[in-house]
Parts: sequence; C-alpha cells; structure tokens
Amino acid sequence: MRPFKPVLAAFLAHALLSSPLLAEGKSIIVLDASGSMWGQIDGRAKLEIAREALSAVLSGVPAETELGLMAYGHREKGSCEDIELVVPPAAGTSGAITDAANAMKFLGKTPLTEAVRRAAGELKSTEAKATVILITDGIETCEADPCALGAELEASGVDFTAHVVGFGLTAEEGATVACLAENTGGKYIEAKDAGSLVEALKTTVAVVEPEPEPTPPPEPEKLAENVDPIAHLAAGGPEPEEDLNDDVYYDFFAIAADGTVAAESTTIYGTAKGALAPGKYQMRTRLHDAIVTQDVEIGPETALSEPVAVLDAGILKLTLRPAPGADPDPDAYWEMRGPNDIGESSYGSAYYVFPSGEYGFLARLGAAETTQSVVIEAGKVTDLDLVIGVGVAAVEAFYTEGMKVEGGEHFVEIVEAKKDIDGNRKSVGYTYGAGATFDVPAGDYVAVVKLGAAVAEVPFTAKVGERIDIAVPLNAGIAAFTTQSDEFIEVLSPKPDINGNRASFGYSYGPNWQYAFPAGEYAVVVSKDGKSAETPLAVKAGERTELTLPAP
Repeated sequence: MRPFKPVLAAFLAHALLSSPLLAEGKSIIVLDASGSMWGQIDGRAKLEIAREALSAVLSGVPAETELGLMAYGHREKGSCEDIELVVPPAAGTSGAITDAANAMKFLGKTPLTEAVRRAAGELKSTEAKATVILITDGIETCEADPCALGAELEASGVDFTAHVVGFGLTAEEGATVACLAENTGGKYIEAKDAGSLVEALKTTVAVVEPEPEPTPPPEPEKLAENVDPIAHLAAGGPEPEEDLNDDVYYDFFAIAADGTVAAESTTIYGTAKGALAPGKYQMRTRLHDAIVTQDVEIGPETALSEPVAVLDAGILKLTLRPAPGADPDPDAYWEMRGPNDIGESSYGSAYYVFPSGEYGFLARLGAAETTQSVVIEAGKVTDLDLVIGVGVAAVEAFYTEGMKVEGGEHFVEIVEAKKDIDGNRKSVGYTYGAGATFDVPAGDYVAVVKLGAAVAEVPFTAKVGERIDIAVPLNAGIAAFTTQSDEFIEVLSPKPDINGNRASFGYSYGPNWQYAFPAGEYAVVVSKDGKSAETPLAVKAGERTELTLPAP
C-alpha cells in the first residue's frame, strides 16, 4: 500500500487549488479528530499524516480563497456534541487552519453527520454555492444517518456539494459514508492509490483542462541493447553453430579522440546483445583459440549496430579410441601446438576452434603415444577419429592361490620385458593397490608387485583392443609384532651367508608393527639400550603370524 500522506495531499491539492467551485463560494474542511486517528498506517499515526497533508496543501491556497475548519472529537471523549467551528470560513485562513490542526487533540467519537450539517449551516447553503470536504477515518458513531443528510441537503435545492475522503476505511465502511457525497453530487475517494485518486478528483471538482498542444512527433526510442556483434569462422560464411556461438565473447575497448585505447572493456557474450555509447571501439573477438582484433564504429543508441568479426578459423572434431571399433576413451590426453605460440590440451573427445594453419598433434593413453600433423582450414571441420592402439593389463596380487591382496598398500608396476644394456627394464607405469589397470601398447611386459618384503613378477603379452588379467602370486604371509615399548625390531635371515652377513628383510619400532614377508624361516631381533634378544619366526603363505617379543 502506498503511504496515505501523498494520497491525502494530492486530494486536498486538487480540491482546494484546482476546483472552480471553491473560487466561487466558501468551503469548510471537516476534520475527524476522534481517538481512532491515533491508529497507524505504514508505522505512522494517521493524525500526523493528516496534519502534514493539510500543511502541505494549505501553503499553496490562494489568499482570496474563503476557507474554514470544523473538527469533531477533539475536546472530550465519548461526546456526540463535541463539534466546533475552529476557524470560520474567510479569506487568508490557511495559516490559522494549519496551526489549529497541529495543536488539536484527537480524543472522542465520530459525529460526522452532525458535523457536516453544521458546516452546511455555517456556509449558509440555502443562499450560495458551498462545499464541504470531510476527512474521516471512521464511520458514524452517534446514531445519525449520513445518507439521509445527503438526501436532505440535495432536496433543499441549494448549490451544495460534499466530498468525502475515506482515510483508511474498508470497502464496507466506506459504503456507509459514500452516500453523503453521492447524494449531494460530490465524490467519495478511497485514499489507497495516488494515481487513481488524482484522476478521480479531476472529475469530482470539474477541473477544466486546457486544450492539448499538438503532439510533437515521437523521438526515436533508445534501444536498451544497441550492439549485436557477429562472428564468422571464414569471410562470407555463416555464424558458428549454436553450441559454439555461446562460447564466443567480444571485448569492446573505447578509443579516445587521440587514438588512446582504454584499459577497461565491456564484454558481450555469445548471442546476447549489449549496450554501448556511440563512438569508436577496438573489438577483440575470441572463440576458443581463435582471436581477432579490429576497430569498429558504434552508431547512435536508437539504431542496432552489428559489427562483424571474421576469425579465419576452423573446427577440430576429435575422437580418441583405444582400439579399432572401441568407444572413445575420456582418459585419452591430447594436445595441439601451432603457430604464434598457440597451444591447447585436454582429455577425451573435443569440438574445438583453432585458427587456420598446420599444427603438431599428440595423443597419449597410458603408455601409448602417437603424433601427427593436423591442418585446420577456415570455415571447415577437420574430423580426426584416431586409434591410439592400446590393450588393458589388469593386475591383482595374491598372498597365495585364492587369497587376493586387498587395500592400497602394495606397489604395482609394469615394465618392459626387454632389458637395456645395463640390465635395467624401462618402467611403463605404476600405481598402488587392488584393481590396478594399465593402458599399454602391444608388446611384451612384466607385472611387478611389491608388498613389504615380498616381491613377485609375472611376464605377459599385451594386444591392442584386448584385456589381459594378470594374477601375481606373492607366496607371502603377514607377521605382526608386539613389544613392551619402542624397541627396534628387525627381521633377518636365520643364518649368515658365506661372508658372515645376515640379510635384512625389514625393520621398524615397537610397540606394534606388522609387515608382509615371503613364506620361510626368519629371525626377529629386538634391540634397546645396547641389549638385544632374538626370536625365531616362521611365515606361511596366506597366514597371519602374531608374535609378542621379549624385552632384550
């Protein structure tokens, strides 16, 4: 709901300033000063809104206007006789009415019918034109009938009009007082909407509108968005298809009169339009790796400017497959390297725009890699459906037959079967844990698994487009040790070798340690503070051995 103060002020302004009726006779404002005026609208007391509205309007009333103020309910509570002509109608009373309203108390009941009757009497309605403007926020509370009074005054044959402002009344309440206005040829106004109130008041007070001046031809409307840039992959070609067009963006840098290009820009994206002031701009258009910069002129804001950028670019439609007939692999890596330091890389299939030219292309999947030259032509699609050529090696480790190693602690590596001149084998890839898979080119390899002190190898041959499952038997078990505190624990061979040395298979600190060992016999040495104790250990494949070790 709009605030009532502007609505009430608008009503009074039209009634007091615009009406020819008021200029020809006398008028009295009848102000509701009952206790209900303490009620609030939008967080403010209605009496405050009424006072401010009166002050705002009366300050502009011509001095010759004969105007008075009558109030009711302003001196005592509960009285239907509390009606007073506070300011008699006369010229130049605006200040007195404003002061009286500002000093007035709001206390009593609502004898609005009797107040209007007395106002009519004060105006000598039987003799000359007279107007009463009633401002009320409540209905009649003194057993009188405002409708009957309106009919009575109208039947008297005098030139009398009552206008009623329903100040915050409901529709049902307003109907009980609207008849007072309607029966005297006046208007009932609900103070709810400022616009509709003004129009209603113009009709109520019979405002004479001047003849309208001839309507000037309409000014051209400014466009909210006056720039619609367009990109073409090649001169004379169509715009990029919809999905690509959404990826285009245009940066506009204003060019000053001295040719200086602004550092900041306005950006328009995809197929959207934008708004720019008329003038010269540097337009930089980008679609993926294709970039073109040009100077453009933006016309008046009343016309649509459509600057066109020719990217001189084409599209790479890329599909990477691990093997002939296989589905595209989203993990396949690719990169394009070309002139002017252009470089782009990603994974899986692609539909990407590059400037025209020749590029070096690389694709990699696992240990397989392929390279070739790719030519991009302006306005055309280069369809590259490439088979990288790999098979899948899936490796699982087993403590013993039927007992798979779970979790992610064991190291899995694929190496080439052939050794170099120094006896080393080239690593193809590695990972940790169960479920390890590797993309490898066709060839001979060795799967190596390490878990604790246990190491095992299985040779295999990979073929393109095929999966090979490799089971690596560790022939190992788990030894779990407990000590009294943080003693040093080391697992050694039970006997020294020919040189008197004992091989170490692993070490750690207490109080708890577990480790995987190949099946066999061992010696466990616990040491602390220069003392040591030795305990024999037997590890069986696929079994867990728990030892509580004595203190040294």
